[in-house]
Amino acid sequence: MKFDIKKAGLASQGTKRIVWADRTMPVLAQIRQRFTKQKPLKGLRIAACLHVTTETANLMRTLKAGGADVVLCASNPLSTQDDTAASLVKEYGISTYAIKGENNKSYYSHIRSTLEHHPNITMDDGADLVSELHGKMRSHMNGIIGGTEETTTGVIRLRSLQAQGLLAYPIVAINDANTKHFFDNRYGTGQSTIDGIMRATNYLIAGSAFVVCGYGWCGRGLASRARGMGAHVIVTEIDPLRALEAVMDGFEVMPIKDAAKKGDVFVTVTGNLNVIRKEHFPKMKDGAIIANSGHFNAEIEIPALRKMARKARIVREFVEEFTLANGRRICLLADGRLVNLSAAEGHPAAVMDMSFANQALVVEYMVKSGRMLEKRVYDVPPRIDAEVARLKLAAMGVSIDRLTPEQKKYLASWEMGT
Repeated sequence: MKFDIKKAGLASQGTKRIVWADRTMPVLAQIRQRFTKQKPLKGLRIAACLHVTTETANLMRTLKAGGADVVLCASNPLSTQDDTAASLVKEYGISTYAIKGENNKSYYSHIRSTLEHHPNITMDDGADLVSELHGKMRSHMNGIIGGTEETTTGVIRLRSLQAQGLLAYPIVAINDANTKHFFDNRYGTGQSTIDGIMRATNYLIAGSAFVVCGYGWCGRGLASRARGMGAHVIVTEIDPLRALEAVMDGFEVMPIKDAAKKGDVFVTVTGNLNVIRKEHFPKMKDGAIIANSGHFNAEIEIPALRKMARKARIVREFVEEFTLANGRRICLLADGRLVNLSAAEGHPAAVMDMSFANQALVVEYMVKSGRMLEKRVYDVPPRIDAEVARLKLAAMGVSIDRLTPEQKKYLASWEMGT
């Protein structure tokens, strides 16, 4: 078994944390029990490029229980939990290539090592694995049945490949499942982003002006959690419908050029490029905190910030302070990378339970149906989405009503009116 991790001696600590996370991932545990008996993934090679966290470890355990031969690498240089990576290798026998803080060269070297596994299925979070496969490693396409994509940013890149007629195999957009983005993006990102900011800075959220750039599901969740902690929340948007929704939800909405003057804390959650730019930095208050919870560290124009700064220094772990020519200081968290995974532990296991249940069930679906699918991006089959919701409710001890025969007949008819 090949691997590249920081320190094998961290394995026992990682195992304890993986087992702890598993306690609040009952849906994935149920799937793992079934996979252990049925082995629906027997003989399947899977290459996964995901955040190497305790929750991901439980997904890898589930895939292996189903009979798959799994290799894992990190989908972000700062999101790896080194003890988790060590446990995956030493305790669970899963080849893992991930070290927290790895440089760009190591990051892509790990992706290539993962693809050397000659996968039948790819699992991606941000589409770096798929992009490398469609670029420098096209020779490793043979034998691929299909893939999955976890996040908004990755789905955007895959749809671009599809639009250009370049997507080489079918990929299911896990991100677009209702049991993923309604919960993972909203509740997971909302809580974990606040957690990352507080761990990095020990900043008091109550009473602050908290600027949320983007009002998608991640932005909705973050704005709600920040308000719940007593912040005055300002939302910036480019979409008129989302901006209107933010207004109706009780938030102040304005362009980023105006919000730059008012904010104490800024967080980008858009999936786009240079949302906070060089013209915004000089307008910010002294001590303003800027962070990102989008997948790539491109949402803040960091090169421009470095160039215009008179000096820069690390003031705390994950906090770099830049002093501008006007004397104001701006604090960038986690080098603009995912603050919730870089400075904290990412989403709570209970919400990742549904996201990774989707992943496991879609891989099973791909084994059965992938060869019949076209080379495009697909939604998660509705029956899988519904099954994940059903299992989650059951695990929570929640029961719901069912349609009566009379109600089914009524919904299928046109005759009955007022």
